[in-house]
Parts: sequence; C-alpha cells; structure tokens
Amino acid sequence: MFKNVITPTAILLFSGLAVSTTVNAQSIGTQYSLGFYKSSTDSLNYHSSQRDYSIQPSFDLPQGDTLHKQSWFYRKLFREHLLELKEDDYSFYASILPDLQLGHSSTRGNIWLNTRGVIAGGTIGKNLTLKAEFYENQGKFATYIDDYGRQNLIVPGQGQWKSFSNGTAFDYAYSSALINYKAGRHFDFQLGYDKNFIGDGYRSMLLSDASFNYPFLKIIANVGRVQYTTMWAQFIDMKYPESSYGTGYRKKWGVFNYLDWNVSKKVSVGLFEAVIWQDSDSTGKRGFDASYLNPIVFLRPVEFSVGSPDNALMGFNLKYAPSVNSTFYGQFILDEFVLKEITSGSGWWANKYGGQLGFRSNNLFKVKNLNILTEVNAARPYTYSQRTTLNNYGHYNQPLAHPLGANFVEWVNIADYRYKRLFLRGQITYAKYGLDSAGINYGKNIFESYYTRAEDYGNHIGQGLNTSLLNVQGTAAFLLNPKYNLRLECSVTSRHEKNSAWKKDELIFQVGLRSSFRQLYYDF
Repeated sequence: MFKNVITPTAILLFSGLAVSTTVNAQSIGTQYSLGFYKSSTDSLNYHSSQRDYSIQPSFDLPQGDTLHKQSWFYRKLFREHLLELKEDDYSFYASILPDLQLGHSSTRGNIWLNTRGVIAGGTIGKNLTLKAEFYENQGKFATYIDDYGRQNLIVPGQGQWKSFSNGTAFDYAYSSALINYKAGRHFDFQLGYDKNFIGDGYRSMLLSDASFNYPFLKIIANVGRVQYTTMWAQFIDMKYPESSYGTGYRKKWGVFNYLDWNVSKKVSVGLFEAVIWQDSDSTGKRGFDASYLNPIVFLRPVEFSVGSPDNALMGFNLKYAPSVNSTFYGQFILDEFVLKEITSGSGWWANKYGGQLGFRSNNLFKVKNLNILTEVNAARPYTYSQRTTLNNYGHYNQPLAHPLGANFVEWVNIADYRYKRLFLRGQITYAKYGLDSAGINYGKNIFESYYTRAEDYGNHIGQGLNTSLLNVQGTAAFLLNPKYNLRLECSVTSRHEKNSAWKKDELIFQVGLRSSFRQLYYDF
C-alpha cells in the first residue's frame, strides 16, 4: 500500500491498449529467440511496451530462398505448419514442437531435455483468434537450475515438477491458451491462460513473463495515440498453508491497469497500477472482490475503501526514440513509501521501489539485423514483499516482476545478428545482491514476510550476504522452419556466483533441435 500518495492511474479515463493491426514486433523478436523488435513506421499508433501473444508471428525469409523444391516433406520441414487450412471465413494451423537438447555441465555431468510440444491455432471470421500450446517435458538440468527447482518446487517459468530418472531429473507438463476477440476498431477482449509483459526492455520491473502461466481476462481499448488495458488475473500461492484438505494451493487475485500514450513520434509514456489481494480472509469469505470490477477506476482509493488490506503498486514506463532504430527506455515501480523517510535518507525499510534504465538499437552501424541492448535494473530491499505471501507480488514461487526479486542491481548486455537463416546471440549479465544469512531476512526473497525484516533503518541494496553473479552466454542457431521456429541450436554458458561464504562456478554446453515460441529465463 502507499502512504501520503495519490495514484495517477487513469489520466485519460478511457482509452486503450489494444491488439494492434500492426503485428507487435517485440513479440516477433522474442518468439524467434534471438532478434529484437523493429520500430514501426506508424509510430503514433504503435505501442511497443506490450507483448502481444495472440498473434502468430510472421518471418521474412531471405530473398532468393524460394520454393525451388515443392515436395510435401520439404514444405513441412522448411516452410509450413504440419497442418494448414485457410478459407475465406476461417483458418487453422497445427504443428509438433520438439525441444530436444543434450549437453554437459562442469558440475553435474551430462544434462538433457526431452520436450514434446504441440501448437494449434487459427481464426474464425475476421475478429476471433485462438491459440493453444501443450508441452510434456523431462529434463536433467544444470546444477544451479536443479538447485533452484528443488528449493522452490518448480522449473523456472514452467510450473511444478515430479521426480524422474531415480530422482536426478524433473518430469513436468504445462499448457497455455489464448482467445482474442476484436470488437470493432477500438476494443479487444482476451481470455487466456498465459503470461503478460509490460515494458520495452529485456526485463520488466512492472509485470514480466518470467513466472508460470495464470488465468486472466483482459479488456483492451485503442483510441488514437492512447492505449489502455485492464486485466484481472488469478495467481497461485504455493507457500501459504492450504485452508483445508483437498482444496489445493491457496489462490490470490490481481487487477492491473496500464495506460500507454504516444505523446509524439519519439516519446511515449505509460502509467501502471496493480492491486494484489488474497482469495479469502481469515473467515474464508472474501474471494473475488467486486470492488475492483470497474475497468477505469483509480485502484488506490478502492483499495483504501475496503479497509486497506491489499497490496497496491504503481509505476510508469517511458520511451524516447531519437531515431527509427534507437530507443532509450526506463521504468519505475513504487510499492510503498513515506515522503519524509525518503528525504531523510535514513534507509527506512518501507521505502520500497525499483527502476530500470536501458538503450536498444537495431541495424547498428548500418549493419542490417545487427542489434544491441544494454539495461540496468534495480530494486530496494523488501520491494514486492508483503505481510504474507497471499498478498505479495509473486505467483507459483516466482516474482511477477524481475526474477531476482528485490535487493539487487543488475546490468544486462545483449547483442544479436541474423544473416539469412543463421542467428548469433551473445549475452553478458552482471548482478549484485544481498542474500539472507543466518536466518535473517535482508529483503531479497519477496516470499518472506516483511515483518521478519532485519532492521527498520539503514537498509540499502546489497545488504546481507553480498553476492555477485556473472552470467555469460553465446548462442548460434540455424533456422529450419520459421512457421514454428524449428532450429538447430548450440549454446555455451559460463556462470560465476560468489560471496564471502562460498563460490559457485559452472560451465554449460548444449546442442539440440529446438522449436516453439516459449520465452524462458535461466539467466538468474
């Protein structure tokens, strides 16, 4: 919650973040694994800070790479989905999505991944779009991912696992689905079991796609230069004890408002607010709170009117594009603060906020398809945390924003290059953070109650067991089929994590036949 703060959510009360008729190019970049989004020529009506997962991306094959072979096998392997139908009033596609990898870890020996996936989707009429994916997986992971999975009972971004191969590997499955209905020029409605992302960078301090899928309903509107969305979502709390036998994990709800305004061809401003509340109170009678149903309401006064029991956050997203190919961007997230405590500089624990500052450029040095990104992210201790996990900014044992949680500063650098069907990508991530030590909560783990904080004053980023992380990865891939992102891929990852108590080094090499449009984050 906020103190002495007025929420600025809907400066324009009704406008919208819609699924634009222009394909969200940021979505294309991430779904093809290596590239970044390209700037839209219609910059006044194009909003880059929302990843749109409803659109099946297209990919421009290199000139001269034509259908010189017309056999069914050639078309299905290199050009088309396994099934494709297109009629005047409907379309359908479906493909098998393999993700088969073999590798070696310097600390764990042989590692592997065996994923069999299926994607299906299509359109009905001009306004209804559908998409569904399913993945069945078994995998033996690198040491640091295996440790994370056993500690948190999940595979990062992919849900809960069960033991496999005599306890050395994980067996897990998950699915996603999205229905999008476009109601005229100005409105879209989305019903999904998927992820969402707000921002122009690699990470998001507002809402990221690093955690597991969740059900949501999104009302989207688009009016000229302004886009606005309201989303209601349900999240899973794996930490809090079950309320009774057979009810499963406890649930919590979230409502999100985001307004994006293209002030000019070069400048856009996005305003964000969210409220997280537990599915039921101590009496077990609350459930979904109808107070948050109005899609254009200011959330903070509503949160206060119901007794201020919930977790309210606010923030903004900024973008400045000095040229068609270059963008400066930034974010700020405010969880809680008292103005006099900030100005005093005393490091009060409840001054909980974070931010992002970054730059990205396409066609660097006028080299086509050479792209770079450099980005700094940071969050003060105890940001995103709450009294209990039923109110914190997390889902399925992962943060809803940055995968490092809080009490960190991170520098991400990424470069990629595409030549015809060949992709090259390099990433260097350096982070410093403070881990909990001797059972004391120093503010990194957002699933710890802030009631267990170490101190009221003197809090700063990196407090606790001061730890540094250097993660360096290089990837080369050869694209076989752009329709479902089938590619041959090879990667090398070097990970170094250390502090005054221990040191963990791991070198990982992997090769494989990969497919799908999943965005999975293992760089933590």
